[in-house]
Amino acid sequence: MTTVSAQRLATIFVEVADTLVDEFDLIEFLHMLTDRAAALVDAAAVGILLADPRGKLQFMAGSDENVKLLELFQLQNKEGPCLEAFRTAQPVINVDLGAAGARWPKFAPRATEAGFQSVHAFPLRLRQQAIGAMNVFGATKGGDFADTDVTVMQALADIASIALLQERTINRGEILTEQLQGALNSRIVIEQAKGAVAQARGVSVDDAFTRIRSHARSHNQRLIDVAQTIVANPATAQQLP
Repeated sequence: MTTVSAQRLATIFVEVADTLVDEFDLIEFLHMLTDRAAALVDAAAVGILLADPRGKLQFMAGSDENVKLLELFQLQNKEGPCLEAFRTAQPVINVDLGAAGARWPKFAPRATEAGFQSVHAFPLRLRQQAIGAMNVFGATKGGDFADTDVTVMQALADIASIALLQERTINRGEILTEQLQGALNSRIVIEQAKGAVAQARGVSVDDAFTRIRSHARSHNQRLIDVAQTIVANPATAQQLP
């Protein structure tokens, strides 16, 4: 894999920092992070899972619908790189999915069927405690990460952790798990809105989500507020760009 460009890296970190000082939208932030992480290392797809109040991982964001389905499969079958990174609080690096059948007998074949050849997973950590994980999938063989790539991707995962704890979002005395539960509830509404837009406009779920995000940004609204409006009144799906 090509070493991460310093210019691309600087651009992404500036964007992430700008997100942190603006009105905070956790779901939009996580989706932005998956998009930028995928572009940064030329990954085929990136997904993020966070732990719910019971410590069970839940899908939160993905760079496309394909990775969402694979992440859900990983959770349902209780095996895969994100679960491993979450459990150990250590990154899982440079795994050839075609040779990982013994390690993940259900997940590895499913991932290769989905078109992925390699995978890496990075824990989202608060000190030594993992609160989630980020999967990075590659579509070609020979896409091993260099040491610099690993450092950068773990830094992005750490930024996501910082975002969850930023002072504007979690006030003194507020419990992290309660904040995550609110994000999980928002995720359900957003999924419903994606389906409503896809059906109303005759587009893919990925395209529907792009339209929802674009509308939220252009109207300076939170992603969850736009989604709630669509779910409450499906006719508003026709107003999206």
